[in-house]
Amino acid sequence: MDAKEITPRYAVSPQISVEDLPAIVEAGFKTVICNRPDAEVPPSHQAAAIRVAVEESGLTFKELPLTHQTMTPENVALQRRFYEECEGPVLAYCASGTRCSVVWSLGMASELSVDEILTKTSAAGYQLDGLRPTLEAIASQ
Repeated sequence: MDAKEITPRYAVSPQISVEDLPAIVEAGFKTVICNRPDAEVPPSHQAAAIRVAVEESGLTFKELPLTHQTMTPENVALQRRFYEECEGPVLAYCASGTRCSVVWSLGMASELSVDEILTKTSAAGYQLDGLRPTLEAIASQ
């Protein structure tokens, strides 16, 4: 597990495995969100396998597979509900952590400044400058 903190409540990570659960628990995470579609990974890394390990470890598991096509306002709102309503801190994972960072950024665009969002994601290692026009458009609504 290679968790990168975006905020004290929300961190992102590349794909996790069942073997990562002890480290996830030790790091203090209470909820895990899977943003990776099962079609991208072998059965050992699909959501069902990770869900079992997460729940057996006493954590909450949420699943919201995201692609460019499914990064809709509804899914952005659902992700935000997951990380706000579930016990935290929350670890969201996908292939690299980028999708988890993007969906968080889109969800916060009406609340935080674009510069603050991009600073937080950049500090975590995710350069999302290309998202600026979209974030600005959301912020202006």
